[in-house]
Amino acid sequence: MPYMLIRHKVKDYAKWKPVHDEHAANRKVAGSKGARLFRKANDPDELVILFEWDSLDNAKKFVKSEDFKKRMEMAGVFDQPDIYFLEEIEQTSA
Repeated sequence: MPYMLIRHKVKDYAKWKPVHDEHAANRKVAGSKGARLFRKANDPDELVILFEWDSLDNAKKFVKSEDFKKRMEMAGVFDQPDIYFLEEIEQTSA
């Protein structure tokens, strides 16, 4: 399963979340299969999002799109996001 992991800081999670949610249909059309949201325990405005994607190529195309860049700005992302494209190789029990 291909994944895309994004880490970034936002000005205000309560303002970021609705923009993220409104963008779900666009992500789905682009190949997203859903995501898990995390935030840093001691900084609630530093987020990590782990997306499942249909292909790494589609995930890479998505983050290069003007729509993605515009949404990040609208949502209040204020640092340079770290973006990783990942392939799962194994699950362990512990």
